[in-house]
Amino acid sequence: MYKKPIFILILLFFSNTSIEAQSLENLKAINETWQKFYKAFETLDYTLMADIHAKDLVRISGGQRILDYDTYINNYKIGFQRDKESHQISEISLRFFERLNTNTTASERGIYKLTRNKGTKNEESYYGQFHVIMKKRDDHWKITLDYDSSENGTIGEADYNKAFAIDDFDEFLKN
Repeated sequence: MYKKPIFILILLFFSNTSIEAQSLENLKAINETWQKFYKAFETLDYTLMADIHAKDLVRISGGQRILDYDTYINNYKIGFQRDKESHQISEISLRFFERLNTNTTASERGIYKLTRNKGTKNEESYYGQFHVIMKKRDDHWKITLDYDSSENGTIGEADYNKAFAIDDFDEFLKN
């Protein structure tokens, strides 16, 4: 008597799970957004930062303040221009300890490493933990929430090295 409804519920549960399952295609598409992020730092092009962030962005910087899209992008415009004028070289890289996605939403958590003046006597590296929520809009992944923090200076190279490389997809497809 109860077998038929239970079977239908189980079938619906598993069919919904497969539709929203983690996918390699989504990870690769999300990495296209991250490649623009890297390129923005490499070329000091704030328009790339503007392109990958949603207009309704919530940016929480270092656990200290909340910024909107316009303020956040304008800060990059000013900062990148200052870096160009002073010939400041920056490189950023990301490693991940969590990458979850559906066909419309992604949660990306990991450790960033920002290196200033790479390859010079003034080289310095800074580390922090990040959590980004992305939404797929018009077939492109946009950052809608971006939070980072150094966790009071406790995040470092060891944390960065423990996390997985941006192209290490296998770790995140193990379900």
